[in-house]
Amino acid sequence: MRIRIVDAFTDRPFAGNPAGVLLLDAFPADDWLQQVAMEVNQAETAFAHPLPEGGAADWALRWFTPAAEVDLCGHATLATAHVLHATGTARGPVRFATRSGVLTATAHDDGSITLDFPTAPLTEVPVDARVAAALGAEPKAAFDTGPQVGDLLVELADEDAVRGLTPDHRALVAHSKRGIIATARAQDPTRGYDFVSRGFFPRIGIDEDPVTGSAHTALAPYWSERLGRDELTGLQASPRSGVVRTTLRGERTLLTGRAVTVIEGELHA
Repeated sequence: MRIRIVDAFTDRPFAGNPAGVLLLDAFPADDWLQQVAMEVNQAETAFAHPLPEGGAADWALRWFTPAAEVDLCGHATLATAHVLHATGTARGPVRFATRSGVLTATAHDDGSITLDFPTAPLTEVPVDARVAAALGAEPKAAFDTGPQVGDLLVELADEDAVRGLTPDHRALVAHSKRGIIATARAQDPTRGYDFVSRGFFPRIGIDEDPVTGSAHTALAPYWSERLGRDELTGLQASPRSGVVRTTLRGERTLLTGRAVTVIEGELHA
C-alpha cells in the first residue's frame, strides 16, 4: 500500500510540519496503526478510509503520534486532503469523520486548502510559576483551551521571547492535557504575519511541533479579539517554520495553508 510524507502549512519541501498519510480500505487493529506511526516517526501519521455515500462524512480519519492517538490534528488533516486531491481520489470539499466531529477540507484553485475546525474555548487561568520556570520565560497571561485541544496557551512579552525559548520539556509535561502553546504579537506585521507561536508537546512524544494547526483554533480567537480582525496570519516559529492563515467564524475557525508531497513509497507490513 502507498504511504506518503507530506509537508503541511508550507509551499516548499523540508519546511512546515511533516505528516505520514496512509489511505486504507478500512482501519486495521489499533496496535498496527500505532506501530506504523512509530515507524514513520513524524509528529503525526494520518490514516483514512472512504465511507459509504450518502452519510454525514466522506472519509473516516484518525491521527497517531509515535506515542499515542490524538483527538485533533490540523497539519495531518491538511496533508490527507492534499493527497486526496493530488491523486484525484477526491474532488471538491471533503468531509472527514473524526474524534472531533466532522471536519471539512476545501481545496482552492491556487493550491491552498482550508480546514473547517471547531473554535477552542479560552478560559483565563492563573500564571503558574512552575510553567514560567519550565519555559524559561514569564508569561503575561495564561489560558486553558478546553478539552478538545487540551493545551495551555501562554502569551509572552514579545516575539523575541517566543523565538528564544529553550524549555525544560520534561518539566512541561505536568502542566497541560496535551501541550503548551507560547505566543506573542508580531514585532513587524509588514513581514506578512500578525502573531508568532511555538508548540511543545512532550506529553504525547513531541518535544516541539513544527506547525500545529489545531492550536490555531485557540490562537485565532485570542489574537482576533486583541487585534480587532477576524482574518489573521500566524507564523509558527519552529526551526522548520510554517504559516497558517486563520479566519474566525464564531464557533468555527477556518485554517488555510498549503502542502507538498516529499516522499512516496510502498509500505510492506
